[in-house]
Amino acid sequence: MKDFSRNVGMQGEREGVMEPAGRHAMVTGGGRGIGAAVARALTAAGSAVTVLGRTEAPLAALVAAGDAAGCVVGDVTDPTALAVAVAAAEAARGPVDILINNAGTAESAPFARTDRALWDRMLALNLTAVYEATRLVLPGMAARGWGRVVTIASTAGLTGYPYVSAYVAAKHGAVGLTRALAREVAARGVTVNAVCPGYTDTEMLAASVATIVARTGRSVEAARAALTAANPQGRLVRPEEVAATVAFLCGDGAGAITGQAIAVAGGEVE
Repeated sequence: MKDFSRNVGMQGEREGVMEPAGRHAMVTGGGRGIGAAVARALTAAGSAVTVLGRTEAPLAALVAAGDAAGCVVGDVTDPTALAVAVAAAEAARGPVDILINNAGTAESAPFARTDRALWDRMLALNLTAVYEATRLVLPGMAARGWGRVVTIASTAGLTGYPYVSAYVAAKHGAVGLTRALAREVAARGVTVNAVCPGYTDTEMLAASVATIVARTGRSVEAARAALTAANPQGRLVRPEEVAATVAFLCGDGAGAITGQAIAVAGGEVE
């Protein structure tokens, strides 16, 4: 397992530190889009951020730019590889205090053509990987009396959308897991929340646009307009807006916020 790190060393004295500053934060799927924006926001807040993903180049680029303290390459859908990645990050920067479960993707198909392989892929990445990563770090957070777990879900975790039933089911599961764990560790200094973005201007959205174009013959502009129309503000969400919400949830001022699924969607859902 490779670990590409800036020379930041181990975390310093932690006693009395309650803000993200001085805390080790891990962001899964951290190389692009919302994950990269979250890494930048937490780094700016003073966290030692480890970004985890399957592709080395974008992760290493974040480290080189000073937007993360280090990175590890691994697949969150492989429990063994994930455990090795977390162990490598903790060896370099200390126990994970803040976990951002960001890795995820959406595949679309009518339910009648949603085969078991598609179903399994969506649950493995969007739900089971959240369980696996959280299982690795939550006990330590509870034992130390402080922790933050934030899962990047989706408005698909709060409402239904056609043609993405497996993705919707997985994101609803992630929100349910969030609510259950929040109750379980509420008295132990750990908060567990979900952030639910609407259509966000990322590489993932670009892939959705490409799928719409390929299947319907619409132009790229028309496909983007159709997605934008879901937002009452008439625009796409910016990754930085999602990241700002995540950073707030990781701070002291959000210590009483737990078990929540917070939509960042311009009023699309209530």
